[in-house]
Amino acid sequence: MDKEYNFTTAEIEAQISSLKEKGVTELSLHDQALSKDKKRILKILKKISLDYPELFSSILISPSVVDRELIAAAAESFTSLEIPLECSQKGGKLLFDKKMYASKARLLNEAGLVFGFQLSYALTPGDSLKLFMERLDFALQQYPNHIDFPQTEEALSEVSPAVTGTFSAKDIRYARDLAFAARTFYSAGRAVPWFLSVLKPLRIYPSRFFADFAEWQRCNNCDFKSGFSPEAENHKSIEKMQLLFLEQKYEEKKCSQLFSLVQDIVRLNGALSRLAGEGEESIVESSYHPDDIFGPESMDLQTFADNVCMEVCHVRIYLNGDNPDYSVE
Repeated sequence: MDKEYNFTTAEIEAQISSLKEKGVTELSLHDQALSKDKKRILKILKKISLDYPELFSSILISPSVVDRELIAAAAESFTSLEIPLECSQKGGKLLFDKKMYASKARLLNEAGLVFGFQLSYALTPGDSLKLFMERLDFALQQYPNHIDFPQTEEALSEVSPAVTGTFSAKDIRYARDLAFAARTFYSAGRAVPWFLSVLKPLRIYPSRFFADFAEWQRCNNCDFKSGFSPEAENHKSIEKMQLLFLEQKYEEKKCSQLFSLVQDIVRLNGALSRLAGEGEESIVESSYHPDDIFGPESMDLQTFADNVCMEVCHVRIYLNGDNPDYSVE
């Protein structure tokens, strides 16, 4: 079991000052008390931006404290804000404030800030598999950089799901596998730039898509029970899984004529993500010109395919100074 520590603001600041000397490149602050304390979070963000702006920090934060001031402070450093998607109970009903979460996500996206959601299931009385799937579908519509599911990652009693009258043991297993599939395909697969546009021609909800991918994982021995760890995999391996499954789904939904476009979108965006994450330069063969793939037209795959001519290209993905760039070889 992971240990929990409580630090004062002064102690956290002292740690930040020495992290660079110790060679620490990542800092994770996932403390419930800190997540609701805007003043302390602002102090820490200011300290990071002044002393160690290249440090990657992941900070658990309550949506109640997300505002333009805090977002501006987070933008001064390499920070990812982790926001729990939580429900409350009132009058025997489970409440989930979509309007509030959507407004917070809009602020974060407008600022170009990295953020993720945390989703859990079968923790609040009245929760159900249907409601969990609705929360997942909603979360993906907000374009989070990633979605974390603590119950697929931690063996902590406080996140252990409980069987209730609305959430059976079978439902809990289904939710677990669904969550693990989303963790693999969306988060480890770095799918945020293209996921919703690629899903659109299939005409299915994201939760249904991940349920099908969970079955694919079971058949290929890379599901939750197999011990597979998506974060430990090379991203190219996850990308290969994504494309194999997408090809199957596009064939199943009679959209095979769009798959070469899907392949270009996934591979080119994947190459850019590896350039940013691992500093890996590459050459990707595409069926369309990268200017078109990276343009707004690719948000609607059918319209793109109807109006853009195919053009086989060898696309070099590289760093131009400090900035990612591409050229056609």
